[in-house]
Amino acid sequence: MDFFTPIVDDPYDFGRIAAANSLSDVYAMGGRPLLCMNILACPTGTLDQAAVRRVVEGGLDKIREAGALLVGGHSIEDAELKYGLAVTGVVHPQRLLRNSGAQAGDILLLTKPLGTGILSTAIKGGLADPATERQLVELLATLNRMPLEILEGDPLIRDRVHGCTDITGFGLFGHLHELAQASEVSLHIDRRRLPLLPGAVSFVDMGIIPEGAYRNRDFYRQWVRSELPEMDAVEMIGYDPQTSGGLVLSMTPEAAERMQRNLHERGYEPECQVIGDVRDGNPGMVFIR
Repeated sequence: MDFFTPIVDDPYDFGRIAAANSLSDVYAMGGRPLLCMNILACPTGTLDQAAVRRVVEGGLDKIREAGALLVGGHSIEDAELKYGLAVTGVVHPQRLLRNSGAQAGDILLLTKPLGTGILSTAIKGGLADPATERQLVELLATLNRMPLEILEGDPLIRDRVHGCTDITGFGLFGHLHELAQASEVSLHIDRRRLPLLPGAVSFVDMGIIPEGAYRNRDFYRQWVRSELPEMDAVEMIGYDPQTSGGLVLSMTPEAAERMQRNLHERGYEPECQVIGDVRDGNPGMVFIR
């Protein structure tokens, strides 16, 4: 179950984004969403009911896109709008993806670009243009479904994926640390290969950084070893809390190349890149160069 307050103004887009974010945890474990229930907190005295209806409609469209069913939900009155889903999914026990299976020699494939928290902050501050906002909305509303469909349909990929996590509130470095710690390995990230949303670096250089990025940095920096200058924009993006972020798949190089080719052929739009590799030693550590 996952839900949050609006990060965009349009109620329909907010519903799409919140639903995609909630569905992501099932995809991150190799599962298929089956049943969903709405979770809604509604300021009935101050918010137009038509807007609330659009939020739920946005969520329903994403549920249908995922091939799942909406079977009910629960709503309460609250001072601030909140929306999300409780999701039930299914997965074959032998195909369950965990964040504890990364192996030395694997490479790390990230399926969406980074910087959603920074761009959301810029939009709230009126600093981003409409085109940037539209691009962000469509990225956030993109399900993590296609990479998992490709994985399930291709044994040459499926049998060579050893671990997976989605990138959400703890930021890239936080979730990579959890993957490294659970797998008892270290992860080595190449700064130049990180896919970044256009404008993210410029906004960081302007000081447009969400508070959550500082909290993530304060907690996770003990497990991060960086060759970058202090307060480097890309390093801060690594701590940026993501909404509806991509998957990081720990897999063989051959499987990653095949996955990228299949995504491209099927018209997958978010930038998808190999960002580093998995090595023995220094368990739990994330190195960025």
